[in-house]
Amino acid sequence: KIMMKRKKRKEGQTGKLVNFQEVQARREAEERRRFPLERRLKEYIIGQEGAINTVASAIRRKENGWYDEEHPLVFLFLGSSGIGKTELAKQVARYMHKDVKKGFIRMDMSEFQEKHEVAKFIGSPPGYVGHEEGGQLTKLLKACPNAVVLFDEVDKAHPDVLTIMLQLFDEGRLTDGKGKTIECKDAIFIMTSNIASDEIAQHALQLREEAEVVSRRKLADNLEEVQKGDDVKISRQFKESVIRPILKAHYRRDEFLGRINEIVYFLPFCHSELLQLVSKELNFWAKKAKQRHGINLQWERPVLDLLAGGYNMHYGARSIKHEVERRVVNQLAAAYEQELLPKGCTLRLTVQSEDREERSAPSLRLEVVGEDSTSRTLDIRPPLSPDH
Repeated sequence: KIMMKRKKRKEGQTGKLVNFQEVQARREAEERRRFPLERRLKEYIIGQEGAINTVASAIRRKENGWYDEEHPLVFLFLGSSGIGKTELAKQVARYMHKDVKKGFIRMDMSEFQEKHEVAKFIGSPPGYVGHEEGGQLTKLLKACPNAVVLFDEVDKAHPDVLTIMLQLFDEGRLTDGKGKTIECKDAIFIMTSNIASDEIAQHALQLREEAEVVSRRKLADNLEEVQKGDDVKISRQFKESVIRPILKAHYRRDEFLGRINEIVYFLPFCHSELLQLVSKELNFWAKKAKQRHGINLQWERPVLDLLAGGYNMHYGARSIKHEVERRVVNQLAAAYEQELLPKGCTLRLTVQSEDREERSAPSLRLEVVGEDSTSRTLDIRPPLSPDH
């Protein structure tokens, strides 16, 4: 009787667990329908609508069982530096795993440029130094076989590392230095590369110029449908005739490129996206000014346009970050050091128009706004040179 009671109790607990798991799965499915992955990614990434849609579609196939279980999902992200490739990989990991630290593995492939550094990747074979430590990738994949793995700047890796990655992408498993095999068919592998970034950027700029010409013609003809200059797509012909030969010449392996599920293209920012980047950066420093010094920072629309002019296509969002630090944060730091900022004051960033007589470019000025809405420009003294 005691054994029967225990058995019934155990069956009841198992039933409750199954019911809870079913309810949880239904809730998660409903949550995905109401807040699709595309919408979540756009909250963190500015622009790159084409890249977001491509990645989200592939992950949706995987989540709903419409994929090949024998092979992991593999992406190659192409585009200039500082344009959102690494950030998109991080956000995908955050979506797929509650524990991001465990579920996101980032491998800097510039650390594996030499032949002997392959041992760091999968671990040293028996009898060699560091055999007991294991490899960087194999150790982390063993802890989380369904992780999102980012191979950053994969074009810098040694060809022998690519051979190991080919086995990983093709068979969904990896053999470490100790001879143990790790199954990782449920993992998502993302490679980033700056290869052909100049060609992609130039092609995107050309497409935007063509779209703007079409838009002007339609406006002149008073047509209702006007094509947006910001929304451009890389043509299939360009991918096959320009990008594919560049990739083939670098990797020299058709089977390696053949195992990539999606090649994702990241485009340079258009003007409206640059304004969003500038706003985001200014909001970051406004929050810091409020938290650290109790200062309210405001700005006008012309400030955004002026700072957006510091965009460099080769450095992406980082060039906007550096421009804001150089032209705004430097002034704030100098004004604070010279005790020109009253505690709890309101500061406004304005653009001083160019002087035609002196032919000087527009510059940014800091103004202290009083309670009666009057303002005065801060006279920030330039730092003394070493000669003085």
